[in-house]
Amino acid sequence: MNFSREAVVASITDGLLSFPVTDFDANGKFDAESYRRRLLWLKEYEVSALFVAGGTGEFFNITLEEYREIVTVAVETIGGHVPIIASAGQSAELAKAHCRVAQEAGADGILLMPPYLTECPQAGLVEYAASICESTELNVIYYNRANGYLQVDGVQALADRCPNLVGLKDGKGDMQALNITIKTLGNRLAYVGGVPTAEIIAEAYLAIGVSTYSSAVFNFVPAMAVKFYQALRRGDSEFVRKATQEFFVPFVTLRDNQKGYAVSLIKAGADIVGYPGGQVRAPLTMPDAQETATLKALVEKANAL
Repeated sequence: MNFSREAVVASITDGLLSFPVTDFDANGKFDAESYRRRLLWLKEYEVSALFVAGGTGEFFNITLEEYREIVTVAVETIGGHVPIIASAGQSAELAKAHCRVAQEAGADGILLMPPYLTECPQAGLVEYAASICESTELNVIYYNRANGYLQVDGVQALADRCPNLVGLKDGKGDMQALNITIKTLGNRLAYVGGVPTAEIIAEAYLAIGVSTYSSAVFNFVPAMAVKFYQALRRGDSEFVRKATQEFFVPFVTLRDNQKGYAVSLIKAGADIVGYPGGQVRAPLTMPDAQETATLKALVEKANAL
């Protein structure tokens, strides 16, 4: 680890968060040099933490050995610049293995993903998450979404049991439930906005005290993503309105054309701006030529903002 627990908490409490795509070569294998080049490019822009092998990085579709290489390359390339948070998840035992690998590689924290497939009772989710937290010395952020969604009592129970649980990333966008959780747990946790294309509800997040979020579009329009975040924080409602109307609303509309485009469009966008990361792995699919042309026009709009 390069950062203390306090520094990691500070990084996910204030600032834009980067979730880079994972680079694959023409044969669909992890491309370490392309990934290193991507990270060095994104390092030039102001973010407070880097989340590697996350949802945008196709965590659900990589092997444990690929995961090891991804985290290692990230730490070697920009470790010490900002905290590096790696993902863990699927089964409890595999998640523990992710944690071991991430700690050995020098990561500063873990983003704990939902368990694979099955619906889960609240008590079971708490046990799943707690067993993983208790297996590692790393700081853990719980990703509250899908079949791993914890209600406020579950979040409280997990926080009470696990001192290394430092954050809650919202992946549902239920402002009422999130606000209840924030008001109940207060500053025991840091809170991160994490719905797909989080900028589309960033104003609502900020209104209830969530001042940071994950930005997938940072992968291909980093300057605009940073400018949007800074405008949001200083109360520049005119720029926020303009960027939302001209870029984020049509981007979300395009994203909703197909399931999985929250990842696929990001890779297509990176290709458009000269940082290709290869194709997404099945079961995801890449956008077609018309959708790519629409995305290219949106990139041009974003760069003009």
